[in-house]
Amino acid sequence: MSKPKILVVGGGAGGLPLVTQLGRKLGKRGRADITLVDTSNIHVWKPRYHEVATGAIDADLDAVDYRAHARLNHYRFEPGTLTHVDAAARTVTLAAMNGPDGEEVLPERQLDYDYLVLAIGSQSNDFGTPGVRQHCLFMDTRTQAERFRERFLNTCLHANYRNDPVSVAIVGGGATGVELAAEIHHAVAMLKLYGHEHLDRKQLRVTVVEALPRILPALSERVSAAATERLQALGVSVRTGVMVAEATEQALVTKDGEEIKADLMVWAAGVKGPDVFGQLEGFAVTRVNQIEVEPNLLAKGHDNVFIIGDSAFLKPEGAERPIPPRAQSAQQMAHHTARNLVRLLNSQELKPFEYKDHGSLVSLSNYSSVGMLMGNLKGGNFFVEGWLARIMYVALYRMHQAALYGWPRTIMLLTAGRFSRLVRPRLKLH
Repeated sequence: MSKPKILVVGGGAGGLPLVTQLGRKLGKRGRADITLVDTSNIHVWKPRYHEVATGAIDADLDAVDYRAHARLNHYRFEPGTLTHVDAAARTVTLAAMNGPDGEEVLPERQLDYDYLVLAIGSQSNDFGTPGVRQHCLFMDTRTQAERFRERFLNTCLHANYRNDPVSVAIVGGGATGVELAAEIHHAVAMLKLYGHEHLDRKQLRVTVVEALPRILPALSERVSAAATERLQALGVSVRTGVMVAEATEQALVTKDGEEIKADLMVWAAGVKGPDVFGQLEGFAVTRVNQIEVEPNLLAKGHDNVFIIGDSAFLKPEGAERPIPPRAQSAQQMAHHTARNLVRLLNSQELKPFEYKDHGSLVSLSNYSSVGMLMGNLKGGNFFVEGWLARIMYVALYRMHQAALYGWPRTIMLLTAGRFSRLVRPRLKLH
């Protein structure tokens, strides 16, 4: 009797912990064949893309190699980009892969499955705004974050030579935009230590543009106000209630006709599911390309296709809003789906998913962090800021590493990172 095939598409904050658990529980014991599909060969935690973008971390040192991780955790890795799902035939189609010179490395392929999990994540939504795709940089992938870093370093090099100011405009006052704004200030301060003697934070002009009345609109007003105060103390211009109507080569044009000129423009506003979801047949897809799911995270109308993470649209009974597209949501869904898949193989009933909001933390680089933790003591919530919030923010990433490697390896990685700082620059300079 052949083993059941579990196929997971997407190796992000949800997909990678999922195959890790499945590999340890099922793959190691020979109870199932588990395969992970991703467009990249390595995993970098998406909440850290703003640090990759400014060189605060070296993605090569911080990345998880899928093939190496698969070998240690008893699953297979298949590189590829999803183009089609045939639910009736229980197959997915992956696009052909080409090398840097255009030569075909892998042809178009089909993979069959008994159980499918779509965990592809999300991407920025430009809302069809003219010029955005042509003139703005994005932070949806590691490649895009590294493209920003290259452009940013070259802009700073040019500005240092000519003793000119550096201007960056960020559209979107969510966590990505706010964290990137603070990280840019830290990067410029570090560059001054590495030969950019004419570059100074006083010459740095960072503008965060948000269409809603306040930044961090998904979080509490107290967190939003604290983040605004700290950004402004750094010198960041926070523009709320401003809608961008167009992006040109050198400026953002607001709905009122104002031009916000900038050397670099970043679009970090809005979230939608991957474009391929809008082309799938037999799935209930929302207008922002999320797939509607049942309370047990099965796609509506399907008994063997799960959707987790940002790709899933689930509005719990009695809730005002759907489950938010956050890393903690994806991780909780991954743990729940791993248990449900084990239940399926044991012919047991699936259990509904219950999202527990543990709060959110926003990093303002080395300067500070702010956030709100959801407490269970007397039903209270706790506002945290400063060094305590910073420690908690870093701890979230260490917990993510522990889920992938276990605590002994995580501690070794942490120790190795401390030693590498003795010989490596405090900023990735290339």
